Amino acid sequence: MKTGKKIYFASDFHLGAPDYERSLAREKLIVSWLDEIRHDAEEIFLMGDVFDFWFEYKSVVPKGFVRLLGKIAELSDAGIKIHFFTGNHDVWVFDYLPKETGVTIHREVIVRDFSGKKFLLGHGDGLGPGDRGYKLLKKIFTSSLCEWLFARIHPNLGVRFGQYSSLKSRISNGAKDEKFHGEEKEWLIIYAKEMLKKEHFDYFIFGHRHLPLDISLAQNSRYINLGEWVNYTTYAVFDGNDLELKSYK
Repeated sequence: MKTGKKIYFASDFHLGAPDYERSLAREKLIVSWLDEIRHDAEEIFLMGDVFDFWFEYKSVVPKGFVRLLGKIAELSDAGIKIHFFTGNHDVWVFDYLPKETGVTIHREVIVRDFSGKKFLLGHGDGLGPGDRGYKLLKKIFTSSLCEWLFARIHPNLGVRFGQYSSLKSRISNGAKDEKFHGEEKEWLIIYAKEMLKKEHFDYFIFGHRHLPLDISLAQNSRYINLGEWVNYTTYAVFDGNDLELKSYK
């Protein structure tokens, strides 16, 4: 890392939910946050479910989100490396965002080293034990056959159907009833502890769970969940020495 620079992490903006007005207000807040961090951001990791629904047809994408997409392109053009993880709500991101905004797409967990600290990064869906139904569903949705079949649906119908399905999620319904179930029942914590048996990581950073969490797993190893921006507006920042989970007001 360059002197004075920082690495930023945020997840689960769920833009498009629960309605246009509230999504737009949240989008403006996110753009404001990006403007504030641009002076010292070396890299920015947007770690999944940025959109509540997204599907790219060959020549059509869901309308809206122009403020965020424009800001990402602006920061990318200015030399800030921006990473975009696909989440369970925006798994159908293909080549439009990399071409138009310059982001790097990640579909699986990645390992990075910053200033000698080892990070394991991912959205978090489908990791750890349990949730077999979703894991099967994810394999189906990410199959080339499913993507091809969905692309055959007219965009007016396909996007409306996708948005309708997404609006049944807990975040779209304005729920704030997520509860911490204890380390022995949290799938991502179980996953992180299993990974620690194989090799050391200083930080595990995920989204998906919708709860801001900062938990010590072992000596010099922490699990961070980034929360979401519908209720919490939380993010994490690494300054080269330590990582802090913060809230943007």
